Amino acid sequence: MTLRLGVPEIIRTGKDVTIVTYGACCRVVLDAADKLSKVGIEIEVIDVQSLLPFDIHSMIVESLKKTNRVLFVDEDVPGGTTAYMMNEVIEKQGGYFHLDSPAKSLSGTAHRPAYGSDGDYWSKPNAETIFDAVYEMMNEVDPETFPKIY
Repeated sequence: MTLRLGVPEIIRTGKDVTIVTYGACCRVVLDAADKLSKVGIEIEVIDVQSLLPFDIHSMIVESLKKTNRVLFVDEDVPGGTTAYMMNEVIEKQGGYFHLDSPAKSLSGTAHRPAYGSDGDYWSKPNAETIFDAVYEMMNEVDPETFPKIY
């Protein structure tokens, strides 16, 4: 299969929050999407597929027009790829104008990950941290439907 560079793929449609990610994080985000769906939150998952060029047709902004909320997820260090994607969408493509909530990012932690694969759980975004980040966004919008989880 040949991928067109700069053309993201919507790998799950949703109406509440857009999650922008790529690579190995797609699987993790889709797992979180299943969990979020069980509590009534439908997320749109976009796999950017390439960073250079990045979203040449502004597909992510089109998704923001529908959801009005965005979370950028990546396993890079804070301020890395999530910041780059956020800058491209929010600043350069004008996604800011379609947001009802602040844009957020969820990246890996700023430390050296453990050598074993179990260290990935503490170092990289996982389904639970993605669930919490999205649920928090929805709590801000509708605290009665999505009460705080302690």
